[in-house]
Amino acid sequence: MFSKILIANRGEVALRIIRACKELGVRTVAIYSEADVTSLHVKFADEAICVGKAPALSSYLNIPNIISAAEIADVEAIHPGYGFLAEDAHFAEICESCNIKFIGPTPENIRLMGDKMLAKETMRKAGLPIIPGSKDLVNTKEEALKVAKKLKYPVIIKASAGGGGKGMRVCHNDVRLIGAFLTAQREAEAAFGNANVYIEKYIDKPRHIEFQILADQHGRIVHLGERDCSIQRRHQKLIEESPSPMFSNKLRKKMGELAVKGARSVNYVNAGTIEFLLDKNDNFYFMEMNTRIQVEHPVTEMITGRDLIKDQIRIATGEKLNLKQEEIKFEGSAIECRIYAEDPDNDFRPSPGKISKLNLPGGRGIRVDTHVYQGYEVSPYYDSMIAKLISYAPTRRGAIGIMQRSLDEFIAEPIKTTAAFNKHIFDNPAFLRGKFSTDFIEKLFEKK
Repeated sequence: MFSKILIANRGEVALRIIRACKELGVRTVAIYSEADVTSLHVKFADEAICVGKAPALSSYLNIPNIISAAEIADVEAIHPGYGFLAEDAHFAEICESCNIKFIGPTPENIRLMGDKMLAKETMRKAGLPIIPGSKDLVNTKEEALKVAKKLKYPVIIKASAGGGGKGMRVCHNDVRLIGAFLTAQREAEAAFGNANVYIEKYIDKPRHIEFQILADQHGRIVHLGERDCSIQRRHQKLIEESPSPMFSNKLRKKMGELAVKGARSVNYVNAGTIEFLLDKNDNFYFMEMNTRIQVEHPVTEMITGRDLIKDQIRIATGEKLNLKQEEIKFEGSAIECRIYAEDPDNDFRPSPGKISKLNLPGGRGIRVDTHVYQGYEVSPYYDSMIAKLISYAPTRRGAIGIMQRSLDEFIAEPIKTTAAFNKHIFDNPAFLRGKFSTDFIEKLFEKK
């Protein structure tokens, strides 16, 4: 086991990693920007080092400063969390060259799966079903029109280098395609430093299903079941749950086996997710692989009893996964609700500021992952998520009930949050029945 780990992240995920490390008896080093000097991850780490000014490029994305901090603190490993440098193959390579273990997949894994076009082709060769689309990157409007004509509308433009809804546009005709193509390129360039895009056939009313993968350095790979991430706004996940409602054991077995097969085909190591789109006829298609721990990992932990951060750390030390697929049990139902410091009544504009009044829900069946406290200043520089509420019960209806009352209990004032907006989702009859797809939020707004 490592003796000291640096956490190259901030906020709730940094706290989550610190807690796992403490329970393993591992010392922790936090990094922070000048804007995060009062953050809880700074307070609860064993050591803390400032790595730059408030903007992420000057701090949490500043590789030379982060490596310098790791060398000064004499750490053996770095955990990147999610976001920032978590899927940066160059950062993982630099860690290796400095004899610092990167707690995550190999640089080769990250680079291969980070290129969406290459990832699709790799998984196609491994036997996973792939959404029809352009065989290569699409570089001009003329090429885009030609591809769309072949696929037939609707189609979706996607950034090759990233995810999270950046550089994605759905198009139903030529006029929309031409404008959206240029917009998607600009957005991809701004978000990922790479303007490359490709085009796929748009799957109407799909569910977004991801399978959690764990793989050790000795060739053992297992999946920990699926998460349904279909409740999204602008391609960003809002609510995730496991198991997926309306999901059969037969389908779970089939998709899970293919997810493991896909991970094995690239000699994957550590935690990751294989993501699929599932249509209304239970046809599914590989979408992408995320080579990191996910924001929504707690729902998997709740139904399997695993600690995925500890699993990541143990795998990175070279430990074998003492776990067989047939031994993994899925018990109960878990739902995660992300709370953002945003104003739903003002087009979800960020709502930074000081939290002068805070109440976090408690009681049986609720877990709260957050880095905020009364008096905390929500920064305008970073992602606006301030908390994750995770409910658990033997049944989905029970987990929904716990989440509904927990959203009522959540108070963070005077900033605006999405808690009340999320409550509206949990009161929706279609959501309660488990009958929804990735266009659920759009349809909800249409009815309001």
